[in-house]
Amino acid sequence: MPPPRTPQIPVVVLAGFLGSGKTTLLNHLLRNRAGTRIGVIVNDFGAIEIDAMTVSGQVGSTVSLGNGCLCCAVDASELDTFLETLTRPSARLDVIVIEASGLAEPQELVRMLLASDNPHILYGGLVEVVDAAEFDATRQRHPELDRHLAVADLVVLNKTDRVEEDERERLRATVAELSGPAAVISAEHGRIDPELLFDPALRPDGEEMAGQLSFEDLLRQEECDEHEECDGHGHADHLHAAYESVDFTADVPMDPRRFMAFLDSRPEGLYRIKGFVDFGAGDGDNSYALHAVGRFLRFAPRPWARGEQRLTQLVMIGAGIDADALTAGLAACRAEPEPDAADTERAMWGVLRYVPEPAREGDAEADAADVKDAAVEA
Repeated sequence: MPPPRTPQIPVVVLAGFLGSGKTTLLNHLLRNRAGTRIGVIVNDFGAIEIDAMTVSGQVGSTVSLGNGCLCCAVDASELDTFLETLTRPSARLDVIVIEASGLAEPQELVRMLLASDNPHILYGGLVEVVDAAEFDATRQRHPELDRHLAVADLVVLNKTDRVEEDERERLRATVAELSGPAAVISAEHGRIDPELLFDPALRPDGEEMAGQLSFEDLLRQEECDEHEECDGHGHADHLHAAYESVDFTADVPMDPRRFMAFLDSRPEGLYRIKGFVDFGAGDGDNSYALHAVGRFLRFAPRPWARGEQRLTQLVMIGAGIDADALTAGLAACRAEPEPDAADTERAMWGVLRYVPEPAREGDAEADAADVKDAAVEA
């Protein structure tokens, strides 16, 4: 069995045509990062206004945003170089967001990430931002929008406050049809819960500056001042209504064959799955960390700690998902009381297909191919 790897930084691709609101969404993420250190790769510094300042620079620059985040301006050919810079331990980043516009077709950018030989990154999903008020016009000007939606992992139907309710429902139905199994959420002014895209960073007490009002706090307060219904905590407290989060815990091992069948048939709207899986007799030495976003799927085994309780613990995040059906589906994956050890071991091959081989000197290309194949087949 391959050993567990060093924790990797998720890389989220943010796409959308001019005017869709992707930069507004990106700024919202930066303003509501809750201590998470974000690396941003864009091709237009002037569009990013964060911490009450406008960042400006030249292609090939790296600028500190003053809040633990970094910003780079690159072209597609330099992507790997800047990913290498942003994933250095000294950068201490938790997530990287790439604004795809102007860099490349989003699906090409995703392919570049999946084929990258950087062992420190993990694909975090393709987010397509759509302007609800201009959707039909945008689709007419840019027929490639249909192709972009077809490969998206999450679609943000933005500016829904600018259309009537009947029109919103029509747009949601059209976008859902074009995007297939992708989760579709509605938003106003690009405000989505950052936890849809990445987990909040857990910092030791005192590591983040405390007791000093940050620009992030000031900007959140400005939003509150503009919206009287805000209770002083900003819009982040209200954003969870756009999606559902379902927890599942089992103290009985999962049957690998049933569990993979569950993943293969996961329902539309289920955007992320994260957690750890106990396969019992399939591999008694390891728990399996699960990372699934859209169509991408990866397992990473890690040894059980001495005395650790052997549990399967999963969190599923999506929009329009049936929590009871998901819980029932996972419950049906539990192994029999006395499973056939040989059959269970054979069934583990379905899991191991999504475990990349350990990075070896001179074997980075094969490793990238393993990840890419797993993502395509998921």
